[in-house]
Amino acid sequence: MKSLSERDQKHLWHPLTQHKLHPKMLGIVKAKGAVLFDEHGKEYIDAISSWYTSVYGHCNDAIIAKVYAQMQQLDQVVFSGFTHEPAIALSEALISLLPENQEKLFFSDNGSTATEIGIKMALQYHHNLGKKRAVLMAFEDGFHGDTFGAMSVSGLSVYNGPFEDYFIEVKRIPVPTDANLEGLLHELENTMDLDAVAGFIYEPLVQGAAAMKMHKAEHLEKILKVIKSHGVLAIADEVMTGFGKTGRHFASDYMTEKPDIICMSKALTAGMLPMAVTSCTQNVYDAFYSDDIAKGLFHGHTYTANPLACAAALAGIELLKSEEIQKNIGQIIQWHQEFDAQIKDHPKVAATRQTGIIYALDLNIVMERYGNVRDKLFKHFMDAGVFLRPLGNTIYISAPYIITKDQMQRIYDSIRDVLEKF
Repeated sequence: MKSLSERDQKHLWHPLTQHKLHPKMLGIVKAKGAVLFDEHGKEYIDAISSWYTSVYGHCNDAIIAKVYAQMQQLDQVVFSGFTHEPAIALSEALISLLPENQEKLFFSDNGSTATEIGIKMALQYHHNLGKKRAVLMAFEDGFHGDTFGAMSVSGLSVYNGPFEDYFIEVKRIPVPTDANLEGLLHELENTMDLDAVAGFIYEPLVQGAAAMKMHKAEHLEKILKVIKSHGVLAIADEVMTGFGKTGRHFASDYMTEKPDIICMSKALTAGMLPMAVTSCTQNVYDAFYSDDIAKGLFHGHTYTANPLACAAALAGIELLKSEEIQKNIGQIIQWHQEFDAQIKDHPKVAATRQTGIIYALDLNIVMERYGNVRDKLFKHFMDAGVFLRPLGNTIYISAPYIITKDQMQRIYDSIRDVLEKF
């Protein structure tokens, strides 16, 4: 019988893959806790929570139980004209968890659609108020998804190349640092026409696809204060940072200036099922509340607020708020700090950084984002039984909250080996 890897090649087209260069995919047959199992029986520690989703561990029994119970009651129903208990209960749970200014929730399917809806909300908000604001603002090197609006505001050209001629107009600003903050604020106040900008979309504190580039909450706070004083809507893309990864429920919790719109997905449903939510303030929602049907947000997805996904999200929130998971998050933060103290001065380490359970280090090696050296790094980790996906010369960890100390030590040891071998 052919292997999964062999059968895969006949029909499947994988994301972020040039199949002529990388024709073989590894067959995964099982996952439990922080471990993936391949078709040959080998185990891999999932050091990135499968793209930041399975934060409570794979096949978590508590989440499975809630989804299974829901599966026997209501599996799917149209969310236009109908509602159901799982969506209502999730709205109540999310609103209690989100920054206090968030009041309304719009469901969709994934991170890209969450940001796409946030962008559409911002543009139509001003349109509904009779204002012409057709420009968006975003950080350089940001990444917000693969749909057209999300691509427009993303600054990583490796993803956008063939489509850039079709994008929404975007003004890009650098990520704030100690060195550039004063000049950046001056530009926003005196040079940039903020009255033409509908919304500012940003990944708060950590830019994931930009190799975990991090910035300070106090710097972002000052930017938000300026743009909001000009009527620009603040759109926080918390698809990656949300649900505990920064040490708090949301990265936006580190600032007093709260976003007008928040985009969520990934860990929202704990990796169990696809779903996304875009939340907003009452003020944003009120701009769409009208006797004029055309002022409504006419956006919809077939599986909007799928009851099974809502059940998974509810179970995940329950876990996130538990004393055990909060303790685990604190423990992971401490482990990263201890590891950083041991390796940050190594000659092969160019820089290190940490926000919550997210830890990243830059190797002192010149290399392409996707190239032979990066492939060798990936192979090294997989041979060691550790699933890490380097972003160019950046190695990052975003492990499940239930990871054990021994498992984390294996991740650290695999990185130490890189520092000696490469």
